[in-house]
Amino acid sequence: MGEIEVGTASWTDRTLLASGWYPPEITTAEERLRYYARHFPLVEIDSTYYATPAEDTARLWAERTPPGFTFDVKAFSLLTGHPTQPRALPKDLRDEVPQDKRNLYVQDVAPAVVDQVWERFLAGLAPLREADRLGAVLFQFPRWFPIGRRGKQYILECKARADPLPISVEFRNRTWMSEENQAETLDFLRSYGVPYVCVDMPQGYPDSVPPVVAATSRLGIVRFHGHSDKWTSRDIHERFGYLYSERELKEWAPRLRELAGETERTHVLMNNCYRDHAQTNARQLAALLGDAAARPPPPTE
Repeated sequence: MGEIEVGTASWTDRTLLASGWYPPEITTAEERLRYYARHFPLVEIDSTYYATPAEDTARLWAERTPPGFTFDVKAFSLLTGHPTQPRALPKDLRDEVPQDKRNLYVQDVAPAVVDQVWERFLAGLAPLREADRLGAVLFQFPRWFPIGRRGKQYILECKARADPLPISVEFRNRTWMSEENQAETLDFLRSYGVPYVCVDMPQGYPDSVPPVVAATSRLGIVRFHGHSDKWTSRDIHERFGYLYSERELKEWAPRLRELAGETERTHVLMNNCYRDHAQTNARQLAALLGDAAARPPPPTE
């Protein structure tokens, strides 16, 4: 069985800071990350979805965490097909995109500018890769990204552009994991060694994907989004403000062990990021997994 690393999708959410999870004496960005890394071996970086990362910032993330700690990283919104505000681009590229659009999509941007965005994004992650802290770059595709030749080609383009950084993919369009397409999707990802991101999320919505657990590479990934009854809310904390019960986590534990039996490493990320819900559930799940769960690496001096 491969090792299971359990962590959360944020360590800086404002409601987490207000929850009291960090002791009162932990007040700076450096102290918070060091404290988090003493409790969990894995975290997901969300800020890279909203802006390309700065190399200096990534270098600080690496320096503030011990060897063996892992960062998964969300891909920049423009590269995943999501709407992106022009001001989210690097400053020197903003004059190179249409000025009459509130939101940009990759098809609105000249190929040379897209190339530059890719280059800046990957360069920003270089310190994490060099420090052996990088897990995978998560490409979370929107609900208007259906299964088809164009979608598959774009996934392969992302894989090629990101190389040697590994990527993973999460879908929000149900066609990829419908009963008739599920085997095709998993076979496609497996043939190229791209990790499928398994999700636990509310069902019955246009962007709902079933909680299928499957290994398509040496790395398995599962993200827990909760089961909020306000999934369609524009308030992100209402959407993800869900605390899993111990019964729910117990039901998932054997499924995670089974996945780990087919992979070298399995990343489990609690994305129910409201107050300390994710941290609480991550601790509970790691305890339920017992010896299968990786312990946090020893802190650096």
